Amino acid sequence: MRSKLVRYSMAVAAVLLTTVTNGMAGGGTFTRGCAARDFQVMMMLEASNVSTQQMDSAMHTILHARVMCFGGQVMDALALYDNVAQSINSDYVLSGRP
Repeated sequence: MRSKLVRYSMAVAAVLLTTVTNGMAGGGTFTRGCAARDFQVMMMLEASNVSTQQMDSAMHTILHARVMCFGGQVMDALALYDNVAQSINSDYVLSGRP
């Protein structure tokens, strides 16, 4: 289930990235930055062992970050991605994994 959700989200991100980079001159660098961070965080989520509630919260935040990226609020969106990544890493460290 989670893997299917992650693959779907990555597909949506790829389609949106293609649309934005083809439709906006000059905005490609920032939107590529958002897409790269989105991909990193999605891979972290897939590799982590978070609860369903944590996954839902993370996905909600990621979708919000995507909307912000495409609205031109790149720095704020990247901060949201960082919050999700930090949350995943915190759970990883607190679980006692090496």
